[in-house]
Amino acid sequence: MSTLLPPIPAKRYFTIGEVAELCGVKPHVLRYWEQEFTQLRPMKRRGNRRYYQHHEVLMIRRIRDLLYDQGFTISGARNRLQELAHADKALRDGGAPHADGLEAAVPAQGANEGMSVAQAIPLNAATLRKELEEIRALLLTV
Repeated sequence: MSTLLPPIPAKRYFTIGEVAELCGVKPHVLRYWEQEFTQLRPMKRRGNRRYYQHHEVLMIRRIRDLLYDQGFTISGARNRLQELAHADKALRDGGAPHADGLEAAVPAQGANEGMSVAQAIPLNAATLRKELEEIRALLLTV
């Protein structure tokens, strides 16, 4: 069962502790995932302090969903993210999605930032609902 994660604040950079709280994982798990998923490359500053951007927080939530909620292995999640990236590239190049039926859609903000589908939120009903609830919560606080 998926746990409801807190909304992502409108900030440019997040520390590893903030990301851990926003994504419901421990900081050591985030450091491990950086080794396993090449898409995760937080900026490192003084003393190797990590600073994650918004799209990386979304990617971590996607990885967490694949591993914890959908039951993928690390290898399976890595392959799934690559499949989605290939489907995204095929759509951007004007081709059709892969024959396996993967469809890709990039949110409007993702398209503006040059994000690939692999960096966007998976568009199944549960995660779409979760993200819409987070957006709603953000709008209610403004």
